[in-house]
Amino acid sequence: MDKNRPRTARAPQLPGAVLFDAYGTLLDVYSVGLLAEQLFPGHGQALGVLWRDKQIDYTRLVTTSRSGPERASVYQPFWELTSAALRYACKKLGLDLSAGQEQQLMNQYRHLSAFPENREVLQALKNRGIVTGILSNGDPDMLGVAVRSAGLDGLLDHVLSVDSIRQYKTHPDAYALGTQALSLPAAQVVFVSSNGWDALGATWFGYQTLWVNRYKLPPEEIGPPPVRTGHSLRDVLSFFEP
Repeated sequence: MDKNRPRTARAPQLPGAVLFDAYGTLLDVYSVGLLAEQLFPGHGQALGVLWRDKQIDYTRLVTTSRSGPERASVYQPFWELTSAALRYACKKLGLDLSAGQEQQLMNQYRHLSAFPENREVLQALKNRGIVTGILSNGDPDMLGVAVRSAGLDGLLDHVLSVDSIRQYKTHPDAYALGTQALSLPAAQVVFVSSNGWDALGATWFGYQTLWVNRYKLPPEEIGPPPVRTGHSLRDVLSFFEP
């Protein structure tokens, strides 16, 4: 048996479309660590990890919380949460972040490195006539710049942002953006994420899921496993093999 082949049983229905998470899946969120290391020698990797963790913490906080007697939404766009997470991470690590350094790091976040197999996989799906898209926490401006910077223009049919509903993943309304845009039931859509929590949320929603476990992390200890687990974006092509 090929050890590199994605684990788990074949998906129950032939998919009609593929949706990709953006940050961490198509775009390497830890590539900012290179610039962070230049700005804060000896702290680049730690800053990249803590920045990402706090960013996700903030998305969950503003999705599940309400403010005041009227229970008003406390939603903030992903760009603002990303900036706030950077400032928090620097303070926690005892790093003196200047306004110029914040601008440098945030600009780098707009232009995150893409994983090398992206174009190959998206082109292969396009050649097979498979509808593709991004379903992301990123706000529209961030995603627009990221897609162009990564050279993915023309390879994606949809770029969907949760900003339109002001609810971050893993809220079910966020995942529902995909089924609404594609006019397909969740069971006929493959959702691809390198974030274990995102793959779990999408599995709960009903998508056929591929967890791209790039960093050989343990699986989540709650909920159902993803339909398949792989280590590269290329593993999504196995959903369409005879």
